[in-house]
Parts: sequence; C-alpha cells; structure tokens
Amino acid sequence: MSSSVLLPAPRSVVESEGSFTITKGTRIVTDRPELGDYLASVLQPATGYELTVSSGAASEGDIVLEINPNIDGVEAGHAAEAYRVTVDRRTIVIDAPADAGVFAGIQTLRQLLPPELESRTPAHIDWEVSAVTIVDAPRFAYRGVMLDISRHFFGVDTIMRLIDQIAAFKLNHLHLHLSDDQGWRIEIPGWPELTRAGAASQVGGGDGGFLTTADYEQIVHYAASRFITVVPEIDLPGHTNAALVAYPELAPSGVTATPYHGTEVGFSTVDTGSEKVFEFIDDVVGHLASITPGPYLHIGGDESLSTQPDDYRRFIARVTRITAAHGKLPIGWHEVGSCDDLADGTIGQYWGYVTPESESADQARSIVRQGGQLVLSPANAVYLDIMPEANFRIGLDWTGSSTPLAAVPDWDPATILPGVDENVILGIEAPLWTETIETATDIDTLVFPRVLAVADLAWTDAVSDVVPRVHALLPRLDAAGIQYGPA
Repeated sequence: MSSSVLLPAPRSVVESEGSFTITKGTRIVTDRPELGDYLASVLQPATGYELTVSSGAASEGDIVLEINPNIDGVEAGHAAEAYRVTVDRRTIVIDAPADAGVFAGIQTLRQLLPPELESRTPAHIDWEVSAVTIVDAPRFAYRGVMLDISRHFFGVDTIMRLIDQIAAFKLNHLHLHLSDDQGWRIEIPGWPELTRAGAASQVGGGDGGFLTTADYEQIVHYAASRFITVVPEIDLPGHTNAALVAYPELAPSGVTATPYHGTEVGFSTVDTGSEKVFEFIDDVVGHLASITPGPYLHIGGDESLSTQPDDYRRFIARVTRITAAHGKLPIGWHEVGSCDDLADGTIGQYWGYVTPESESADQARSIVRQGGQLVLSPANAVYLDIMPEANFRIGLDWTGSSTPLAAVPDWDPATILPGVDENVILGIEAPLWTETIETATDIDTLVFPRVLAVADLAWTDAVSDVVPRVHALLPRLDAAGIQYGPA
C-alpha cells in the first residue's frame, strides 16, 4: 500500500508489516448497524461475501467500526469527520468521534482494497489490505458538487447514483439547482402551475420534468445515509422565466413570458415591487425549508441583468430575511454582496475566476464584511460544465478555454481572494450546469475524473501530486463503470 494512491490524501499514513485479508468468514462488528450494513453492501457485490454485521465483542478476523471521542493527532475543530483506520494481521478497526468520521474511514478502506472492489459483479481475487495506520480529518467543512436539473431534467435514480459516486471521495454536500429559465423542477403546494406549465420544457425542447415532494424527500433521505447534505436552490430574481410562464402575475408589468429552450441568460426577472411575488417566495422557501433538514437554502441572485440595481439590492435583503425566518442560512451567488443589508449569516458562493475581477472580488468581500462565509467555486478551475479539453463533444468554453484535470487544483483557496482569511471559507463546490448534458453518461464524462481533484483540494491541507493520484484511481472508476472524460 502506498499513500500516493489515496485520494483525498490523508493527514497521516504509517505503514507496518503484514496484511489483513477479508474472507467470507469476516464479521463486521459495530454498535452502529446502519454503518455496518453500508460497509457490507459496499463489500458484497465484488467479493461475493454476505458478511455478518453484529454487535458485541470483536475477535481476530473482524472489521470493527466504533465511536471513539479521542483520536490522537486530530484537532477538536475537525472532530465531526475525523477518523482513524488501523489495519494489522488480526483486525481492521475504523474509529472516529462521530458517525460521519466512521463513514469517511470506510471510504478510505475502499481505496486500500484492490480496484476490483468497485465492480458490481464478483471478482475472484484475494481481498488483502496492507497493515497501516491512517489518521485523517478534512480541511474544509463544506465539500460539494452542484447538479443543475433545470436546463436538462434528471430524476431520482440519476441523482442518487451521483450521491453514491461523490460520497466515495468524501464530498459531503449536493447543491440542486431546482429552477431556471428553462424549467421549474420542484413541487410547491398551492402553486400547481409551476410543475404543470413551468416544468414542461428544457434546453432544446423535450418533455422536461420535476421532482415531487416525495421524490425530493427520498433524495434527501438517501443523501443523509451517505452523510451528504442537500442544498436546494431557487434562483431569484433572475433566471425565473419558467416561473413567469406558470404565473404571469409574477412578471413585471408589460412582460409576457413564453417557454424558453435556449441557453442565454440575464433576460428574466420577477416584479421585485410586487407583494404577490413575496407571497410566492415565502411559500416556496417555506416548503423547501420544511422538507430540507440541512441548514442551507440557496436563493441564487446571479446574472440578474434585467433587474434595476436598487431594486435588486432591496429584493435580496428581503429574500435573505424570508429565508432566515424559515430557519435556514441563505446562500447566494457572489452578486448578492452588492447588497449591504444581508440577513445575518448569509453565505456567498464565489463563482468568479481564480484571478478575480475587482467587482466579483469586492462583492465576495462585502459578504464577509457583513459577517458571512464563502463557498469557493472559481469558474475557470472547478466548473465541471467547462470542456475538459478543447473542442470536446460536450461542455462549454465561456471561461475562455477548457479546464483540463491539471488546472482543477492549480489554485490556493487561502489566497484566491486577497483580504479574505481562510477561517471564513466554508468550503469548495464544483458546479455542473447542464446546457449540453442530456444523459447520466454525460454527467459521468464531465464530472469524472476532475471531481477527484476537487475532492482532494477541499479535504487535504497541502495538495500535491494530485494528477498522478487521480490516474492511479482510474482503474477503480473503470471497475465501477464510470464513463469518465479525458484524464
């Protein structure tokens, strides 16, 4: 075993002599049955072993999952997802202060086993793990991927597949972009036209689609079982054409919206002076808040080119307060920083460039000055919709060039925004906009393998040799059937 094939890179790896082999007689011993069942489900397809999950005393030959409040070498601030993996000839022990840490340790164990582990059919090999002690904890609390299901719609199965894929690399937030000009994708009680007229289309035409409340709750529950927090987004006041198609009374006077199948942005806005609009927003935010257990609700705020600046600022101030009144921390794209009256705790998502323009950097700093934190998503580094190489069959190039794997981690989160300290950086998120993406295979192709570099950047204190470690994991992606793009 070599630490060079682990991704994200752990904080500490100490190798020892010997190894442990998982056999059909291996037990998973834990008083956390859901974690035990999860590990058994990870191991079963490729090994063919239906491992017993039991509580009680462990013995030689067992895999042990346990809670341990004291992991030497881990600072208290990292305790929520810290873990230790100890492998010797007798046992494998994964211990952590909390369940999320045990889950993270399970992902590391996966990478200590042969790549064939990721196969969905039995591979007749020895399931050997070299002796090692790994102590680990993340750099940032928020490590995410965004999936846009508005430009092209993707349903429950595709979203849950993505959840499993990103959880394997210790990403812990899934941001769902649920509304845009092309389609409204979430059911809201009392507003049936949103999912009748507003959800009926997508980029290029087609049938569109939407998530029912039950669909969304299924996704949220499944994500939680993988220690992933779902962050729903309703984009306001721009990117709202689909909502205006459904409810014309939300539009400014004289504006008649029609279904939109294109990709250009900035032409739509709600009537920011209408109390009917704020009644609508209160109902939407209230419903999403009631079915979203996580702390965040994203209100968009980007590219509102058809909203007058003063109207925009007043609107954002009020919407952040509506969100906070429903018990959620508002997140907005960095443009919300043009408002100097944000609700307490509002978080900004910076989508400018690695070398920021003054306006986007100033807006991000404004959010920090008002007491908020930042999620970093520099478009020319971690936007997964950007082509991985020039003239690729899918993807965009509006950043001015492609974003190959090597460019993804080629920036420092601590210094990207001068004057912004690392202690106000909540984390990193890699967005995937879906203008050109129509299938689950398309998602695989643009997300992988570049998201592995994002995962490493968000978890690891000192990023190095990322590209060789990603290359070392490609056989694992092959075994999992992930049809990844250029590496």
